[in-house]
Amino acid sequence: MTNEDVLKILREVRHPARQDRDIVDLGMVSSVRVSSEGVTVTLAFPKRRDPLAEYLIGATRAALIRGGVKDPKVETVVVEDAAPKKKGLDLDTEGLRYVRHIIGVASGKGGVGKSTVAVNLACALARLGHRVGLADADVYGPSVPLMTGTEGQQPLAEEVDGKEMMVPLEKYGVKWMSIGYFAERGQALIWRGPMACNALKQMILQVEWGPLDFLLVDMPPGTGDIHISLLQDIPVEGAILVTTPQEVALADVEKGAAMFSNKNINRPVFGLVENMAWFTPAEHPDEKYYIFGKDGGERMARQLGIELLGRIPLVQSIRESGDAGEPAALGTRPDAEAFLDLAARLAHKLG
Repeated sequence: MTNEDVLKILREVRHPARQDRDIVDLGMVSSVRVSSEGVTVTLAFPKRRDPLAEYLIGATRAALIRGGVKDPKVETVVVEDAAPKKKGLDLDTEGLRYVRHIIGVASGKGGVGKSTVAVNLACALARLGHRVGLADADVYGPSVPLMTGTEGQQPLAEEVDGKEMMVPLEKYGVKWMSIGYFAERGQALIWRGPMACNALKQMILQVEWGPLDFLLVDMPPGTGDIHISLLQDIPVEGAILVTTPQEVALADVEKGAAMFSNKNINRPVFGLVENMAWFTPAEHPDEKYYIFGKDGGERMARQLGIELLGRIPLVQSIRESGDAGEPAALGTRPDAEAFLDLAARLAHKLG
């Protein structure tokens, strides 16, 4: 493989905020080294950190692997930025300065419908008149673009107080941000832990959210390093936990609650949401079948000493609405009422 072969591969990597141009045309490839030890690509960034830097590093590495390069190395170098320096707010709080409540939506394990709850809760809060944003923090499995019908769209970048910030997409009265907007559908994000953590911070901190009553953060399932980094570096006020009713889920809920109560994190859990609480056939909306067990969420909440904030039924329309990009909380069926009730309880709890 030659340098020219590598550059050809790198032309697949496009900068989402720069008129869809690739990183070679933009002059971001500082150097390419091909040797017996492998391939090393150095990307150049200005002193004003590009808000999509971590995404571009990960996308570069993924493109090289797809092109047949085994274990490529992607390095970075900082170059002088000719733009005049301006005073601005500290990056850690810049995009969050007008946000009242930052709430994590978490689960101890995957497959419990956490993202479905997060998206519908955001829409329900907006229906109640609140100003709402949602950050999709599941960097390995972003689902917000599909569930909101915003696939294929890309947030713009603009300069705010001398710093480049991303502008979230708006739909259904909610501001949305996700790493999924910067990756092609089906593209695997081959990121190690620290790179994923940095990308997550950029998806939240380098966004111009504007005035919000609630910023929901759809966290990845589990209790790993991404969660710790998020909770230590971003002013998350507290969280709600999503679970399903069966007893086997209790251990995972306990782990999630223990993570938030850890002395190094110390965030409150505002309550538990029991998803898939019962099954209701569309033809018989008054019937309830407790296929995963009855009152499991209530027992979990009581055992953990937290409030049961809501119970969401398992109905086919929730899945169909999510796949169609039209969240169920926008409708008038009982499932929408369940999300509106959850939103009202959360808003009341936080004053």
